[in-house]
Amino acid sequence: MLDFVNKALSCPQSYQNSQDGRPDRSYFTPDCFHLSQKAQTMMARSLWNNMLEPVGSKTSSQDFDSDFELKCSTNDSPFIQTSKNSDYTYSAPSSKTDPITNWGSDFSSNNLAPSDSQPTSADTVGPSDVAVLSYVGLHEQSTELSTVLSKLTELMTLFNPGLVTPISEDKRIPQFLQHGTLVDQANELSLYLQSKKGADENQDWKLVLLFVQLDRLCACEQQEQISSLLKQVVEEVDNAVQLLHSQLKKTIVSVALWDGGLNTFQTKKCPCSHTYTNGELKLQRAVLTHTLQELLDELMVQKHWYRDRDDFAVTLQATPLIRGLSSTGKPIGEFETSKLTDELMLQLWKNLLQPMVDQHIPDHKKDILTLQCPTEDRPFLRTQFNTPSSHHRNADHFIQTHTGTELPCEDRSPSSSIPTSVHELRPADIKVVAAVGDSLTAGNGIGASPNNILDVLRQYRGLSWSIGGDGNLTTVTTLPNILKHFNHNVKGYSLGVGDQNNPQAFLNQAVPGAKSRDIPSQVRTLVTKMKNDVNINFESDWKLITIFIGGNDLCAYCDNSLLYSVENYVGFLKESLDYLQKEVPRALVNLVEPLYITPLREMHMDASLNCPTWLLNILCPCVVMPEPNSEALQILETVNRGYQHSLHELIESGRYDTHSNFTVVIQPFLRDIALPRLPDGRPDRSYFTPDCFHLSQKAQTVMARSLWNNMLEPLGNKTSSQDFDSEFELKCSTNDFPFIRTYENSDYMYSAPSPKPDPVTNWGSDFSCNNLAPSDSQPTSVHMLRPSDIQVVAALGDSLTAGTGAKSNSMLDLNTEYKGVSWSIGGDQTLETVTTLPNILKKFNPDLKGFSKGQGQLQKGFNMAVAGAKSLELPAQVQALIKAMKENTEVNFESDWKLVTIFIGTTDLCNYCYDQNNLSPKNFSDNLMLTLDMLYEEVPRVLVNLVDLMQMDVFKTVKKDTLGCSLHQRVSCHCVINPANNAPEIEELKRINRNYQTEIEYLISGDRYSGKEDFAVVLQPFFHYSFIPQTGVGEVDTSFFSVDCFHLSERAHAEMAIALWNNMLEPVGRKQAYNNFTHDRAKIHCPSEASPFIFTKANSQAAPPKTTVDPGSITTSTVSGTILPKCSTPIAVWVPVVVGFVSLLAGIIICWLIMSAVQRKKSKKSAKAARNKETGF
Repeated sequence: MLDFVNKALSCPQSYQNSQDGRPDRSYFTPDCFHLSQKAQTMMARSLWNNMLEPVGSKTSSQDFDSDFELKCSTNDSPFIQTSKNSDYTYSAPSSKTDPITNWGSDFSSNNLAPSDSQPTSADTVGPSDVAVLSYVGLHEQSTELSTVLSKLTELMTLFNPGLVTPISEDKRIPQFLQHGTLVDQANELSLYLQSKKGADENQDWKLVLLFVQLDRLCACEQQEQISSLLKQVVEEVDNAVQLLHSQLKKTIVSVALWDGGLNTFQTKKCPCSHTYTNGELKLQRAVLTHTLQELLDELMVQKHWYRDRDDFAVTLQATPLIRGLSSTGKPIGEFETSKLTDELMLQLWKNLLQPMVDQHIPDHKKDILTLQCPTEDRPFLRTQFNTPSSHHRNADHFIQTHTGTELPCEDRSPSSSIPTSVHELRPADIKVVAAVGDSLTAGNGIGASPNNILDVLRQYRGLSWSIGGDGNLTTVTTLPNILKHFNHNVKGYSLGVGDQNNPQAFLNQAVPGAKSRDIPSQVRTLVTKMKNDVNINFESDWKLITIFIGGNDLCAYCDNSLLYSVENYVGFLKESLDYLQKEVPRALVNLVEPLYITPLREMHMDASLNCPTWLLNILCPCVVMPEPNSEALQILETVNRGYQHSLHELIESGRYDTHSNFTVVIQPFLRDIALPRLPDGRPDRSYFTPDCFHLSQKAQTVMARSLWNNMLEPLGNKTSSQDFDSEFELKCSTNDFPFIRTYENSDYMYSAPSPKPDPVTNWGSDFSCNNLAPSDSQPTSVHMLRPSDIQVVAALGDSLTAGTGAKSNSMLDLNTEYKGVSWSIGGDQTLETVTTLPNILKKFNPDLKGFSKGQGQLQKGFNMAVAGAKSLELPAQVQALIKAMKENTEVNFESDWKLVTIFIGTTDLCNYCYDQNNLSPKNFSDNLMLTLDMLYEEVPRVLVNLVDLMQMDVFKTVKKDTLGCSLHQRVSCHCVINPANNAPEIEELKRINRNYQTEIEYLISGDRYSGKEDFAVVLQPFFHYSFIPQTGVGEVDTSFFSVDCFHLSERAHAEMAIALWNNMLEPVGRKQAYNNFTHDRAKIHCPSEASPFIFTKANSQAAPPKTTVDPGSITTSTVSGTILPKCSTPIAVWVPVVVGFVSLLAGIIICWLIMSAVQRKKSKKSAKAARNKETGF
């Protein structure tokens, strides 16, 4: 790495030194980069001398200090030297592994044969009977859909190798299928199939996939326009299908809805999208998708599936194909594009087949993509007649009951004079009402008709429980309508329908899809509107502000557990309340606890309710998709309770009771909820809007009543559960307690705040593993290696392993190598204060050797990493390591088990734009292969951790307003940091980055390193998908980085050590492939009794993973097994004879194997000696 700090000269270091040891600038031009005539002279001499030196003995270094003369040819060697006249024999190229010819998968379906006779009905057509596969509904921007179809075509070819398809050999879809309307493309397809050579129009069965692309619609348009556009789309589908019906014989048309996500093309097509938040657009798009799916379903029913003859059928795929949503519900990152198209292809394929009976998938296999195959009892492509589907709607569930309320209160008078204390506030004293929150406060779908899911997009703000003012209390129960009976001049409530910018929304500033991070901006808008309204006396009017938020945070928690953490949730609420306290006089804030959300899952577990569950998989995947009793569900419930508890701690601190004209009161009626039930015990859908997620007017009525009653209940005795089935009346204030209840008028003492955690003084970890014993005898197989069996640790790599800047506080010590805290090899202090891999291993074996300590080179141990090293330099590090191990008297080189960690490639990528040829993925792989080969052949008893390369482009997001960040980050990694985000250079680098990762995986995927029982190399992939920790919206947590915003801090080293260790205890194929940098001293996993060994490829083939965390915590998997009874069975007389004969035979075979192994070892030593001689190692 170039060093720009503390240098007396303003030029880079050269090879030439002046008398005082500084670089000699006379060898360079004024820019300190190009070479002067003095240096050029030396290079000319050296080139000449090289030409006269024989091949194999040429000088391979340039010392600019040395004086040397020009060489001359001799009588014996008068020629310029070449390989031939140097009597030089080129070394044989190293054996190469077979090249990758494709990225396909193994296919195990046995039911590939076509029907015994040509099917006469579309209901009996299997995949092997399809002779022609084609498509309608693509456009030029359908790049991902084209990839999905290319993969589907490849799959269908396995069933019928002679499959005819418009896709060309280079996987391109013809232009006539990418232009025009659906009708135009259907007509072009018909003409194509009628003229296609190799296809028999009358005899061949055809499968036509007709895609209806949501990209053609703007979800953000007004509802009236959307309804008209949807009608047009459905009519176009009808016309296209009818055209195919009239032109084609023996055809199955499968209609599928494709949602390609909000991309650049869609944004340009829909300018209105810029006026909405991401949460609003997500809701709009999801509802529009579902509405279109239902309308297409209605079309199929009305047209009787176009089934007026046996050789033509139309099906509608049961679920839309949605880009950006994986099978786990998590959004797909840009580096998972291939996995995304695989999942979409598998979903498309599954929708084409007859459905299988749902099978339980073990937890450890849920991340594995599974290809469904036709079965003997369900061998056909799906049609409405061989697999009928239901198409009825349960409108009876939506019968609305009376939503008005009677107010029994007699005393509705205000205070005799305007109160000066918030603790003496009567309901009639409230002059202004306001609210912020999400779609439940915005009123989405409250007034929707039973079967109109599109109406969920309509914001019925006038009916909103906490802020709506439509009608009056006898017809619409809301908090403002209750208050109107005390003060008919109350202001601020919302009316009618519209978004937050509609004048009638007034002080209802809730936004659909909002999360806690959006509340600060909402309250600022709210305060501005209050100040600017001429009908509000901002200084003297008493204001009631209701805040309700948190549901959408929980819905997205599994996507980004850092951003939606409990700490961030309460932090955003604190920021909002602080602002209100500072800016708004005379205010009482209702802070409604976030509801306990998991009971809502039941709405989507009962199929008889016909709830659109796949729609909720888009809107709220983290709540709906986890399996019952799963770890993911337990985590969700813990976070849900954490949100509730954190609000209590914030308010109980007394922070908002510093003066008498402002207070915040928690209203806890949603802390626990009981779903409303029908008489038969099923959930009552009438309390929900058509999407089974938002709340109908019936539920909003109950919430308004509960909020009012909570306001009149004293602190410490408030109702903290909501039973939607129970009947209850509105409460009234009394002469003894005429005020809205606060902590003071409730005679309530805030509890002492929970003790704050001690400030973090170090990045150590707690350790609770009990199974610390080594093997009974020293293992001879690397596949039976326990952590306690490891006696030596070592590491190879670059500045990250060298510990560069890990504890730096200024630019002056940025280049200091803090080797003792290096994640994979550091050994400073103990695990309790410094988390590193060796400090974890020292808990298992206190006599561990090889770790580095302190700074610099004196105590580096077997840390051979060099700052700035590229993969090309790894072989030299291996040589140095082998030499150091052999010379160390404390190490038994032959018998000690060694753990070597390799992490390399960041410097290669940081310099890729300067030297693309030498830093190519192929050369990177070759350098790694040479390194591993040397370890494999020269080092006995070794396990190699090969750590996957991180995604370097994420470093572009690391920003900090310091000189170190702005200057040194660019210097440290110019090729990554300097290009603009969307520049071609950065896109190319991302591709190369992915290729590096692929090369690593491929290098160790075969059996190249499987020939020795005492050697294994394992890929540890925790960095494969890299995430930069955040503290808030778009704010990178710079505590994970050194002062240059590029090298990693001691905190990040600690997280990497934990991730590496946990990876080591996870089976190959089921390792966590992303980093989760959240501070927790108890994250270190422990080996279990069932799986005590460090996982390798060989010992991962057995049972599923059995790692555990410390006792009392959630286990990552459970241990299941079967205890076999001990049987006392008499042994037959012939058994000893057979056993003896088999033992003799086994002995002969073992002897033969040993002799063969010895011979192979001798051969390898000879080969190694030859190669060492050739390479100079």
